[in-house]
Amino acid sequence: MLNYIWAGLIIISLAFAVIHDITDITRNTYRNGEIHTLDIRFPKNSQTDQRQPVYLYKSDDDTGFEASWRPVNGQYELAIPVSEKLPELWLQIAEDQEAADRDVLLAVVTSFDSEASTVSLLLPEVRYVKLRAITAAAFSMAEFAVTLAIGLIGVMALWLGLMKIAEKSGLVYILVKGVQPFLGFLFPNVPKDHAAHGIISLNMAANMLGLGNAATPLGIKAMEELQKLNPSKDKASNAQCMLLTVNTASVQLLPPATLVALMGTGVNKLVISMALATLVSLIVGITAAKIYERFHPEEPHLANIANENKGEG
Repeated sequence: MLNYIWAGLIIISLAFAVIHDITDITRNTYRNGEIHTLDIRFPKNSQTDQRQPVYLYKSDDDTGFEASWRPVNGQYELAIPVSEKLPELWLQIAEDQEAADRDVLLAVVTSFDSEASTVSLLLPEVRYVKLRAITAAAFSMAEFAVTLAIGLIGVMALWLGLMKIAEKSGLVYILVKGVQPFLGFLFPNVPKDHAAHGIISLNMAANMLGLGNAATPLGIKAMEELQKLNPSKDKASNAQCMLLTVNTASVQLLPPATLVALMGTGVNKLVISMALATLVSLIVGITAAKIYERFHPEEPHLANIANENKGEG
């Protein structure tokens, strides 16, 4: 279902972008191809075949703005720094142009009258603004997803290795007994002393301590253990829904590392309010999940454990 939702959102965003861009083209919002004639002033005793700073003036406005005169292959172009002095249309073109450097507006000189000190400019064409923005965002998020996945490999390997050691040494089962009353309330269908309880408790502890990268592999491992107990493999069980709820609305006793990196020591002012807000969200989430369980009851997952043991034998 989530895949269909994402696909629908992508289709809607693309349709919106295409409609918006077609509207811009129909209305000629950016006046593509229009020639702009301005007065130009060169420094004294300068030659037009050399690069030099110039001043441009609109015929109806005495306020000028700076530009750089550039001879290129027998032609001329003007590099105009973007500033508040530029006309509003020019500022919009500079913001939405395809050039990598949007702080400079590169205009082609179509004609130059040295006697009248006037110059005619052709500004960059601007098309498909929204479609380009969506495409750039898609590639950016794809790159971020790959970077995130690669960055999690080391953390997942470390924590899954530690979990295996804790499981073999019996530490997980000791931890399960300590948190059994609370986890027994949240996950009534998960058998007592099951390994999933220990992984869930470590996952919750990592979330509360703001260790997001550590909580992720533990949450994945806990979801895998619950899937083994799931009587219906094609849909989430009540225990899996509760685990997702607890992870989404986890109490934050310490701020996440990313927030500390952004705010520094100033994040200390948010600790109490963050803990209270996340506590309220956790209570609301657990309440909603418990109400859902009442309308969708499940039997204890003991049969699945028996089948797994048979398979191992």
